[in-house]
Amino acid sequence: MKRFHISLAVHNLQASIADYSMRLGQQPNAVVAGKYAMWRTDLLNFSINEMPERTGELRHIGFEDDTARGFSRTVDVNGIEWEQFSALDQDKGIVETYGVPVTN
Repeated sequence: MKRFHISLAVHNLQASIADYSMRLGQQPNAVVAGKYAMWRTDLLNFSINEMPERTGELRHIGFEDDTARGFSRTVDVNGIEWEQFSALDQDKGIVETYGVPVTN
């Protein structure tokens, strides 16, 4: 499975969770209160970070790819950060970066 990944900075995590849950038709798969939320749909891996000073900014894009080994970051010719990772690597990274999430 390969999912497109996009990460955005948001002003208010709880309000954004409500809005994006409606838009995506499901609740997030993982939430770290006040910091982070992530949804995995059939085609999309979408995450948000509460960063009021950067509200609305694209943080990075990339792919969740079951065949990926490790976690990689590169920057494209336009200065956009791209990440590639497996679901397992992302789940480990969430805990290391934000703390243990509440999962659905």
